[in-house]
Amino acid sequence: MRDTRRARLILGLLLTAALVLVTVDHRTGDGSPLSALRSAGSWIFGTAERAATAVAGPVTGFFQSIANAPGAKADIARLEAENSRLRAQIAAGRLDAARSGELRRMLGLAGMGGYKVVPASVVARRGQPGFEEAIEIDAGTDDGVRAEMTVINGAGLVGRVIRAAPGTSTVVLLSDPASAAGARLEGGNEIGVVHGVGENGRLVRFRLLDSTAPLSRGARLVSFGSQRGVPYVPGVPVGVIERVEATPGELTRIAYARPYADLTALDVVGVVVEAPKRDPRDAVLPVRRSAP
Repeated sequence: MRDTRRARLILGLLLTAALVLVTVDHRTGDGSPLSALRSAGSWIFGTAERAATAVAGPVTGFFQSIANAPGAKADIARLEAENSRLRAQIAAGRLDAARSGELRRMLGLAGMGGYKVVPASVVARRGQPGFEEAIEIDAGTDDGVRAEMTVINGAGLVGRVIRAAPGTSTVVLLSDPASAAGARLEGGNEIGVVHGVGENGRLVRFRLLDSTAPLSRGARLVSFGSQRGVPYVPGVPVGVIERVEATPGELTRIAYARPYADLTALDVVGVVVEAPKRDPRDAVLPVRRSAP
């Protein structure tokens, strides 16, 4: 009981002292003798408040980020989809530009040679019975394509049609070991036969029928042409001689040529549906670059 009374007395004295101090501090204003104590208290409690804010801030941000996570995920997914769409558009634009350039080059070559062509795209590369190197194109009999027609691209001779369906055709490439095309040396009448040798179309073999005719590295070949232009029309650039084999005592000479057409990366081609009225000879060969 005494402890309770003593506690009440002490509490009453403390409250009275606090009231007196507040009254004195309020009346004396900035000159109050208690201003230093008030400043110290503000510093202590302010520091504690800032510390509490620093601790609570990241926690609050963490819970806010959790609350906003579904929206953030949706935004990220939307941006990723938009980036993918833009990348696809850029790639398609580049592809269309590249295909357009190939088509222009092919039509330019056809125009110089006087060949009437049906443009087509390569849709597949596949072997056929009896052939190792063949492609499928998206033009067929409905477009006027028939078997045994010459196929070119913007660089030169590609091959010949071996099968034609209403909407597609199969083309055997010049690089196929079973293919054979008549060819002529530029600037003369020396003729021979070009055979494929595989090797991914990097080289073709040229057998010159006159063993006494000059044959050297850098000589250029054009198609000799077949009767009525079937299966090969004349004057199409074939390739450039890279290597000549020594064939002493043989009746023919052997050389290997790099085809003008990149037979490993075909896209836009043209099927010659009508041969030129006259042989263009060497007019379709690319202009030689002068030495620097």
